[in-house]
Amino acid sequence: MLHYLKIWRACIRYSVTRQMMFRGDLLIWSLVELLWMAVNVMIVAVIYQHTSTVAGWNEYEMLLLVSTSMLIQRLLMAFFWGSLYDMSRNIRTGAFDFVLAQPGNPLFMCSTRKLESDGFLNSFVALGIVIYSLHRLHLHPSLGQIGLYAALILGGLAIHYSVLVIVMSLPFWLTSAQGVEGCYFTMTDISRLPREAFRNTAQMLATWALPIVIISNAPARAFLHGFQPQWTIGLFAFAAVWFMVAVIVFNRGLRRYASASS
Repeated sequence: MLHYLKIWRACIRYSVTRQMMFRGDLLIWSLVELLWMAVNVMIVAVIYQHTSTVAGWNEYEMLLLVSTSMLIQRLLMAFFWGSLYDMSRNIRTGAFDFVLAQPGNPLFMCSTRKLESDGFLNSFVALGIVIYSLHRLHLHPSLGQIGLYAALILGGLAIHYSVLVIVMSLPFWLTSAQGVEGCYFTMTDISRLPREAFRNTAQMLATWALPIVIISNAPARAFLHGFQPQWTIGLFAFAAVWFMVAVIVFNRGLRRYASASS
């Protein structure tokens, strides 16, 4: 593990050095992401100008939920999105040979090649909105709640990562996964909704079958309602299951990879 952490640290250092050479590009993409986050916050503000609750959630509870979802997405974009997107492209072109030639686990090596600094910087903005929401809700979480929230954020990040690995592994079988990538972003949009907004079968599917809702709802509820065994155990169980599925899919696809030589 220490060896892999050293490799990841070296990749992060290289990524930051490279991005500092193109500061204008980093600034533009940071502003684009910041604008996208501002639009999401403004949507919440506009909706609550016309109603006091949505599915039983007041304005700042909803803002906490949305900012939690944005925090998980920014962390995903910062640490994994760029690397896994390149993996999908490299599988199609045969450049994936370079990853296989490296002395390390292929999934780790192709997942940690890049750090997207714009996503990393904007994760602090999302965290700031979380803190602002807690302030407006007059909540003062204990260290235990903060630790639980952080653990659930990591669990949600693991689910997002696992789904992304599965999607980006499809080029092992398909010519392109671009259409499926769009479905992935639709899933991330749905994760900003409260569980109570779904009804009957849709609620069951979105919460337990494909755990879209639990990713952001579970951490937000940790601050609003404290420790809830059903949500906490459910999220960690799904994170473990989806990660195992992602590893299996990736390894099965790896056996099909024919390399650039063929």
